[in-house]
Amino acid sequence: MRMKRIFSTAVAISVPLALAACSVSTTPGGDSGERKKSDGSLTIGFSQATQQSPFYVQLHSGVEKAAKKAGAKLYFADAGGEVTQQNDDIQDLITRDVDVLLVNPVDPKGAKAGMAAAESAGVPVVTVDRPVPSGADAHVGRDNKKMGTLVGEMVAEQLGAKGGKIIEIKGDAGGAVARDRSQGFHKAVEGKPGIKIVAGPYCDYIRSKAVTAMQDLLQTNPDAKVVYAHNDDMALGALQVLKENGRTDVKVAGVDGLMEAVKAIDKGGPYVATALNDPISLGSTAVKTATDVARGKKVNGNVDAGTEPVDQGNAGEFTGSTTFAPASKP
Repeated sequence: MRMKRIFSTAVAISVPLALAACSVSTTPGGDSGERKKSDGSLTIGFSQATQQSPFYVQLHSGVEKAAKKAGAKLYFADAGGEVTQQNDDIQDLITRDVDVLLVNPVDPKGAKAGMAAAESAGVPVVTVDRPVPSGADAHVGRDNKKMGTLVGEMVAEQLGAKGGKIIEIKGDAGGAVARDRSQGFHKAVEGKPGIKIVAGPYCDYIRSKAVTAMQDLLQTNPDAKVVYAHNDDMALGALQVLKENGRTDVKVAGVDGLMEAVKAIDKGGPYVATALNDPISLGSTAVKTATDVARGKKVNGNVDAGTEPVDQGNAGEFTGSTTFAPASKP
């Protein structure tokens, strides 16, 4: 049974990007007993939560490109949104003698078994996008509260003194990203005159789920003035429903800087705001942090990859051919 389980998981793990073999040395001393590699090529294991949204597809791409550029071997496993599968994937990646693990948790609290296995094996862990409560050597992400606040401020400006009803379409239940994007947004708009927020369902950052949810939300909230979704993919799903029902008077805002959304903002239509969250640069920063950790270098325990607001005044600066808008050059 165990042989069968390893084989099925191995099918889901991508072929390494570099072919050079990696030897792992053990460095005694220290509290964690982690393996540190001072030179030579590295083997990185990447356990990702899902590939069911453009953001996560591009995050994987960013990690792949950065690993290849660094000359590192990369093993990849897609958990498909399943906590148990992710913990199994982490175990299997550890057996491949990886020097460091990148973990994008399905559920930060649900990754406990995998984190414990990594600690027991002496494999350092860097989390990306979603932090875990404990056990990681570093986290690479963005300030999701700040992103929510930036979008909330732009929405409040759009509504003006009269305010209005805002429908909120949420990410994943219990997720830190969804929680922070909600809290940041609420902080920006609550207390403003005439603003009321209606809580919509969790749509797991998936456009098709947001389409279904928005069809019901529009019927029960015909007086809505704005739809705020926790990512641009869901916001675009809401926009689709609004257009189909002739409700282009309702404004739409999201998060992530998905290029489709940025271009919609630039056109001057109902889509009015987003905040940048380029997954390619996030993946690149995660790989850089992971290689530093694996080599025993001192790193910031919480690496903020940064964000920027996008509205109809500056959207043209970010339009291009990439899937997500990159940050503006300094």
